[in-house]
Amino acid sequence: MPPKPSQTAEDYLERIHELIEEKGYARVVDIASSLAVRQASVTSMVQKLDELGYLNYEKYRGLILTDAGREIAQRIQRRHEMLSRFFSLLGIDAATQQSDIEGIEHHLSSKTLEMLTSLTDFFEKNPETLGAFQKHFQPGENTGQEADSNQEAKLPEK
Repeated sequence: MPPKPSQTAEDYLERIHELIEEKGYARVVDIASSLAVRQASVTSMVQKLDELGYLNYEKYRGLILTDAGREIAQRIQRRHEMLSRFFSLLGIDAATQQSDIEGIEHHLSSKTLEMLTSLTDFFEKNPETLGAFQKHFQPGENTGQEADSNQEAKLPEK
């Protein structure tokens, strides 16, 4: 098994996997465009991921994920989807979710992710409990501040 990839490498693997799922292939130009980076940066990372055994790359021919690369991409994708489910239940807008998820998805332990998944499942199966939480905690009302995606939300003190 190749060494654990960096956070940046995981982002590349996730995006490559998404492009392959969407289009059937992933080209350097598409990866660069979707990640808002230069093509030269993508080429460099793709070559590194090839050396590490996460994908097979041939210049001008394209790339395919290896089993190890696909496994990591799918794990990150599942984390991303679960966090999006959780944040959606809390009523967090899509733009804030995207920013927050990109900031934390690589740093959560499997135990924390498992607990968040359980909490998300619980709220989905118990909408009345979720409703009670939402009624109790409304950003702006309990903090004395207006709800703003640029401010940190504070839970009310007991």
